[in-house]
Amino acid sequence: MEYSIIGDDLQFVKVLMGDGESIYGEGGHLLYKTPTVNLTAKATGGILSGLKRAVTGATFFVLELAGPGEAAFAGSTPGKIIQIQLGDGESVLAEHGSFLFAENWVKYDASLARLSAGIFGGEGLFLAKFIGPGNLFLHGTGHVYMMQLGDGEEVEVEAGHLLAFDEGMQYGVKRTGGLRTMFLGGEGIFFVNIRGPGRVWIRSISLAALAAALSRDMPCPASCRSGQEIRETREPGVTFRI
Repeated sequence: MEYSIIGDDLQFVKVLMGDGESIYGEGGHLLYKTPTVNLTAKATGGILSGLKRAVTGATFFVLELAGPGEAAFAGSTPGKIIQIQLGDGESVLAEHGSFLFAENWVKYDASLARLSAGIFGGEGLFLAKFIGPGNLFLHGTGHVYMMQLGDGEEVEVEAGHLLAFDEGMQYGVKRTGGLRTMFLGGEGIFFVNIRGPGRVWIRSISLAALAAALSRDMPCPASCRSGQEIRETREPGVTFRI
């Protein structure tokens, strides 16, 4: 199986499968496939895993693509695609919307986050969980930076910028300074604190920040203009707007 990540800030990943080779991925991220690639919807990992994935905001079913042939996947926003090679039994936890596709050997599940991190960190209670062996492809908005933490090393990541991290790392939430900093500093109230050893993937733009930036430049429909009342009077062939 061969992979190629193409592009700069609007990337997609192309996979070339041989006869008998297969992958699975989120249907909403599939760009194209060649006619020889067989496409099937399945609940990978069984019904229980499918239900847990649905709780994370992901889909119950995934698409299985079997070769020979070519297919490509891409994210929904400008950003970077990363390839994570998982060893046998090695696992990572990831933001549920970042998943593109994985080799069929990789198990796709969900993990219950610590209650404090789930509620106060601004993320859902569940994270997507991927268990090796095999290759996993994730998409992060903006640029994606991987930090390798040594034993006992820590990093504090604003929750919306946390893309993925190795399972088994200690993590929780930490308050961002005193009350004045929390409420006037322009940041989220809590950061996710992660302790090594292990890898942490951070995206430079959170989905919330991207949505807020785009919404400022979106034209406001007439119905949302504050203080402006719109009434229509219709006569034959004439419409008056006040």
